[in-house]
Amino acid sequence: MTGQKRTTERMCCACGTRREKKDLIRIVRTPEGKVTADGTGRANGRGVYLCRDAACIRLAEKKKAAERSLKTEVPAEVYGELESLL
Repeated sequence: MTGQKRTTERMCCACGTRREKKDLIRIVRTPEGKVTADGTGRANGRGVYLCRDAACIRLAEKKKAAERSLKTEVPAEVYGELESLL
């Protein structure tokens, strides 16, 4: 073993680029069905990731990419909350 630390990669649901988990923002659908922005990246529930870029957030909203992945409607307030986290 070389002792190198493994990096966790995730894919942006809007543009499809792979990045380290720490470079992405997460949207989560909780077990209760509520959809929120997850600033910590550790909230319980099904999550999708977006690049920390306003263009990717707008693209995800336009393509409804997060809605397809979460299998539920994502309110417009969540996208606004994501942009404020940038």
